[in-house]
Amino acid sequence: MEQYQILKEIGSGSYGVVWGAWDEHSDEVFAIKKLKKRCNSVKEYINLTEVKALRKMNHPNIIKLKEIIKEDDSLYLVFEYMECSLCERMTCRKKPFSEDEIRDLCFQIFQGLAYMHDNGYFHRDLKPENLLVSKDVLKIVDLGLAREINGKPATDNIGSRWYSAPEVLLGQEYDSSVDMWAIGAIMAKLFTRHPLFPGKHDGDQMYKICSVIGSPTETTLSMVNSNYQFPQHPGVQLSSLLPSASLEALDLIATLLSWNPSVRPTTMEALEHPFFYPCYC
Repeated sequence: MEQYQILKEIGSGSYGVVWGAWDEHSDEVFAIKKLKKRCNSVKEYINLTEVKALRKMNHPNIIKLKEIIKEDDSLYLVFEYMECSLCERMTCRKKPFSEDEIRDLCFQIFQGLAYMHDNGYFHRDLKPENLLVSKDVLKIVDLGLAREINGKPATDNIGSRWYSAPEVLLGQEYDSSVDMWAIGAIMAKLFTRHPLFPGKHDGDQMYKICSVIGSPTETTLSMVNSNYQFPQHPGVQLSSLLPSASLEALDLIATLLSWNPSVRPTTMEALEHPFFYPCYC
């Protein structure tokens, strides 16, 4: 760590803290993440899911891990530096994103996520705070909660509540389709700069979901959780909440926000949706 001069704290959470730091050797600025987790050996550090995933992946829309530094019993991950989070950019803008801008941002998210899923991991905590941007480039970050797709089925309720799929809130087994739900909620927020499901707690979160997309039907209940007493709501037209969104955008968001996880598109299916046709011209 001697070559790095800490400039400022740029983030913190249950994982630890992130600093902006200047590398005196290369005269570049990097982001250094100090993990809160303590390990007894280098092998334990290398086997952390976040470290394994980042070492395996190399994609322009996933944050690049430059090096791993172990000092005493602490681990530091050195990343390329990005200007700000997507959340910060939304907050600082004086006007909403145009649909072309939203299309470009979401196209990059899906490309990065498709690579991640193809390499055997799903993120589990996608939200605007975990998407960093520099100029027109977007990168997925913070794989601290990532899981292996072919590993033990996940059931724990983690991640940001506003972007959590119903099956996560209900404590059921879930898979990589939870990432697709999260992108649907992120995409909706890009149109309005306001969260679509701003629940105050898990029960309120489910109420917010039902009030927007409608309560699950009897058919869907068999695939969700028949023991849970869902709030009864018919839902609303997404077009009334996202008046500036095109029909193609509304269709993609509605499909991503499906009660049934198997109905949600895969990353590659999403990239082939008509909403993204202009990206291939």
